Amino acid sequence: MPSFLHGIETVEIDDGIRPIETVKSSVIGFVGTAPDALAADFPLNTPVLVTGPRMAATLGATGTLLDAYNAAYAQGVNTVIVVRVTAGATPAETLSAAAGVAANATGVWALLNAANVLGLTPRILAAPGFTSSAAADPANPVTQALISVANRLRAVAIADGPNTTEADAITDRGKYGSNRLYIVDPAVRVWDATTSAYVTRPASGFVAGALSAVDAAKGFWWSPSNQVLQGVAATARPIGWAISDPDTEANRLNEEEIATIIRKDGFRLWGNRSAGEATDTQWAFLPVRRTADMIYESIEGALLWAMDRPFSAQLLLDIKDSVQSYLDELTNRRAILGGAVWIDPELNTEATLKAGKLYLNFDIEPPAPLEHLTLQAHRNGDYYEELVLSVTGNQQ
Repeated sequence: MPSFLHGIETVEIDDGIRPIETVKSSVIGFVGTAPDALAADFPLNTPVLVTGPRMAATLGATGTLLDAYNAAYAQGVNTVIVVRVTAGATPAETLSAAAGVAANATGVWALLNAANVLGLTPRILAAPGFTSSAAADPANPVTQALISVANRLRAVAIADGPNTTEADAITDRGKYGSNRLYIVDPAVRVWDATTSAYVTRPASGFVAGALSAVDAAKGFWWSPSNQVLQGVAATARPIGWAISDPDTEANRLNEEEIATIIRKDGFRLWGNRSAGEATDTQWAFLPVRRTADMIYESIEGALLWAMDRPFSAQLLLDIKDSVQSYLDELTNRRAILGGAVWIDPELNTEATLKAGKLYLNFDIEPPAPLEHLTLQAHRNGDYYEELVLSVTGNQQ
């Protein structure tokens, strides 16, 4: 400030709360093969943003990526991130390419570079065609890589079951334990315009598209279950289901944390649970896990402005009020049941603050999806008296 001024000076004060915007939760990351794609447009092991069907067509008809894109596009999704890997001389070599190597950022691990390369972080990960293994096989390496990357990105991974029998699907489910993994079985039947015939396709591409579409239309706190999968003509095997019968294949698969596809006014995704209930029942429902993830990501990203500023009472209040305002907004939108923010003096001691550390506590409660509705029906004989009175009442 000048030592002398005969006039008016304006000093800008940037105190105050900052609005927090929710990060994009609907971005899909697909990993697969596309041997006919131009290397210049789709370099190997590199995240590429596909912005529409015209660009997707340049992936070429062979491989898995175009089919995966078309499955998502059928659900109303235009934009996805793809990582192209080499189709090996054997299925095992291709599986290795899809799984990739963490140290080299190849295959699934290349999705970790999407934020740096594209400015977008995929939150829905899948590798259709590479996550379905025989029940007798060990855990699928691509599925394992997807789980690891999902942990780092606060994403979820969609994997296909073995597409054989109910028993095999349950056996396969037992190989994994992650509340970020959503397994779907069986595969689906779709019309293929190239062969002019119905063909079997992995369900994971369709499920990823449905989850993304629900996010965009309704919000990340909605479950993808009970959504019609567009473009699906049939399931690879019939799935028994009745809404009030627990002894059906659909219900038994759901009980084992396997989503499936039922036929009811179209072919619907059916199942809310991730493959992690056995390890932590608090995160049994996929939308609960995703709701917490998106809130954490949004708050962390929005508080960048506060980093490295000198401590002051105003700074603490601005941080606290910014987060509280965001949680209030989410509560009003019914994304959460409620949320509160507080600064705990027992954690924020003189020594802690002198070390440049601040603890901010907050709580949230994501809404669980309605999975089990009990209707309690009663008999009431009094209606007989009303019946008689309705006939005799005018005679009295």
